[in-house]
Amino acid sequence: MDLFDLEKNFAFYAAYHSNPVNIFIHMLFVWPIFYTGLMLLYFVPTLFFPNFALFFTIIYAVFYVGMEKKAGFLAAILCFLCWVGASACSTQLGFSLTWKVVLVAQLVCWTAQFLGHGVFEKRAPALLDNLIQAFLMAPFFVLLEALHHFFGYEPYPGFFDKVKVMVDAEIKEWQEKKHKKSS
Repeated sequence: MDLFDLEKNFAFYAAYHSNPVNIFIHMLFVWPIFYTGLMLLYFVPTLFFPNFALFFTIIYAVFYVGMEKKAGFLAAILCFLCWVGASACSTQLGFSLTWKVVLVAQLVCWTAQFLGHGVFEKRAPALLDNLIQAFLMAPFFVLLEALHHFFGYEPYPGFFDKVKVMVDAEIKEWQEKKHKKSS
């Protein structure tokens, strides 16, 4: 799959997130996972960046802008705002308190998401099939869903209709595999 192919990346992730309650849960908890992850990565130094938090922020920002310019630019801004906030918060709290805050936040957020998948989606999370793609796509997916839901935004006219066909085919294929396993 092309790394910057928005349709394929979105369809991959959306196939694991078709239930509206599960999507809502992800809208609430994906960005806090990103933010608190940056809080902890703030304390990990690198050779070329002040810390791994900035390194990952740049990777996410480039990935989003590379997939779609308008929403990608907004996502990149959100990533950098998270980095600024996470850095300030981590500096203020210090390492000994930051890791405790991160631990609690990550446990709450991940638990909610796994419950969303188990109770509402009835499907394992995307990260079990493609960890890197799921981690990269999750924040952008929920941003695009929110922009579409609240403002009717589409990367191009007909995007969500086109992707829905891809998602429906992916879900059908998954259900057939699941049915074969149980037979």
